[in-house]
Amino acid sequence: MAKVSRDEEREERITMEIVVDAYGPEEQAMGWYYYLQDTMQFPFAAVCVSKRRISPLKEGATVEVVGMAPEDECEQEMFVEIEWEGDTLAVPLIQIEAIEADEETQQAIADWHYWVNQGYEFG
Repeated sequence: MAKVSRDEEREERITMEIVVDAYGPEEQAMGWYYYLQDTMQFPFAAVCVSKRRISPLKEGATVEVVGMAPEDECEQEMFVEIEWEGDTLAVPLIQIEAIEADEETQQAIADWHYWVNQGYEFG
């Protein structure tokens, strides 16, 4: 994935609010998990912006995001739950962007996209 330009304000928020005091990959993952869970306001409408082999979503598909996936599913990357064909399905957060969500939700998603696109990983 191509690195995006460094955003000092976002770097500061990630370092001082999201992964602060995180010693190791598990704590970083949980820092992200609780930041996203506490910041995003569910439900919200989103659009799929990239195809992933682990997800049935196709680019351009719109979905309703209803919450964070369980903690144990977010140890390597962040997943959100969507309404899907009468059921609830977890999909990677990097795969979607909010189209109808408050500013804090959009910022939280953008923070995660920035983290991934910078090539950062837990650890």
